[in-house]
Amino acid sequence: MNTFGIRLAALCTLALQAASAAHAQVPPVLSVPADSPRWELQGRAKPSTFLGRECLSLDGGAAVLNDLEMRDGVIDVDVATSAPRGFFGIQFRIAADGADAEWVYLRQHKTGLPDALQYTPVLNTGLNWQLYNGPGFTGAVDIPRDAWFHLRLQVAGAQATLYVGDMDRPALVMDDLKSGIQKGQVALASLTGETCFANFELRATPDVPWMRHLPAMAPGTLTHWSLSPAFDALARDLERPLSATERDAMRWDAVAAEPPGFVVINRYRESPHPRVSFANDFSKRMEPQPGMKVVYARTRIDSPRDQTRKLYLGYSDDVSVILNGRILFRGRSAQNFRDPAFLGIVNPENDAVYLPLRKGRNELMLAVSELGGGWGFIARLAHPQN
Repeated sequence: MNTFGIRLAALCTLALQAASAAHAQVPPVLSVPADSPRWELQGRAKPSTFLGRECLSLDGGAAVLNDLEMRDGVIDVDVATSAPRGFFGIQFRIAADGADAEWVYLRQHKTGLPDALQYTPVLNTGLNWQLYNGPGFTGAVDIPRDAWFHLRLQVAGAQATLYVGDMDRPALVMDDLKSGIQKGQVALASLTGETCFANFELRATPDVPWMRHLPAMAPGTLTHWSLSPAFDALARDLERPLSATERDAMRWDAVAAEPPGFVVINRYRESPHPRVSFANDFSKRMEPQPGMKVVYARTRIDSPRDQTRKLYLGYSDDVSVILNGRILFRGRSAQNFRDPAFLGIVNPENDAVYLPLRKGRNELMLAVSELGGGWGFIARLAHPQN
């Protein structure tokens, strides 16, 4: 073979090696049929047929993909539902104990509305959609009924993107995933409303750097708190301040508010799951709610003089405000409580309390109870007028 032929053969060999290497770098696509034994079916979940397709039917159930943990990747699945009302979607990065995860879901009864779809972290078994709401958490999308449409979820580091129907335009960009879980299982789920899933595919992608995109912390936000253990709220008088003996006997854990100022109690205490009687009957909203839990949170406010300061306060779902051992305010901001369509979304302007601060050290204490949708609060002092 002449010199040219040797060089040509070498170039061909290199080209074949490069093509082979490039092919090896393309992540394989994992396709999991509806009847695969890899699905762990929970609750009301079963293989079925709907609109001509083999599928998984979920209605108050979930299908967890066994023997796989995903950090970054792309999930594709077709969905269809005939239910007039429902909550269905994809759970990802589910922790080994199932207590923490990320979840993005759709609500067909809100089709076209600003919160037709929702992302929420699951923390200590609790959904936190009342705390995490608005841009990056909710979005408007049209959700068809009795028709198959496609979902694509792309997860990359601390961000994720959901496509619904239109694979060129994101329906929701989750700019800062909140659970803190970087790797975990994947599941399809429906809280209620029969929904079918078909043609499930998952493709792992190379890990990207973990970069948080945190919102700003507003001036005046109270960020340093201590939390008590959780107690049965119905066993305590929430209008009575703690005595010094009670306060000193409790274990207090120091916590810091996260931007934009939330103290997310579900990060530190297991979420309660009471069956709220007024969820479907507005007339029962003043009844005691068995299973409701309460946590006391305290912080210190140092004042240069005797003065009155306005405190902006958002909370989920029930609060007592106590300053220097004196109760100043009681409020409830639970879903369906203030009116039958009330959602209980938390923001600093939910309520306002005027604090009669004395010169020097002041102790502010909140008794915060949970009924569902996220356990936490945000407190911010308004800028003094003089």
